[in-house]
Amino acid sequence: MHAGPPSFEAIYRANVRDVFSFAYWLCGDRSEAEDLTSEAFLRAFAGARDLRSGTVRAYLLTIAKNLYLTARARRRGNAELDEELRDPAPSPEAIAEARSGAGAVRRAMRALSASERAALLPRAEAGLDYAGIATALGTTVAAARVRVHRARARLAAALAQEGVTR
Repeated sequence: MHAGPPSFEAIYRANVRDVFSFAYWLCGDRSEAEDLTSEAFLRAFAGARDLRSGTVRAYLLTIAKNLYLTARARRRGNAELDEELRDPAPSPEAIAEARSGAGAVRRAMRALSASERAALLPRAEAGLDYAGIATALGTTVAAARVRVHRARARLAAALAQEGVTR
């Protein structure tokens, strides 16, 4: 007996944390990551007739990455706020981040390019295999392995600059 395609709810529950984590590490903003996650699921279910549980995570991560890159390209046209107008006091988030070791990791992750984060995070956060990462990045498995390796090396170097040791 054929069980049919998985339900939206089943796919959402199985993947929402991974998609959100990936989106958060790409953009560094919780609210934007929530928006990217929601939009990725909406687009996946609006555009896909036959979602298979074996490839859905890579598909969702690909959508989230593309949404992030599109939003980033749009923001490039916006002018930056003049430094003189910015509040010089650190935000509560910045204070909490500085007090934890997570601050160094976040800064090191932000030092990576978007393409490096897009390669590394599905592996580190979601445990996605190289074939899934290759699908998400639109490349070969060998190229995905190289990208993940290079991203890990750059992350290690950035952490070393922050004074974080393994």
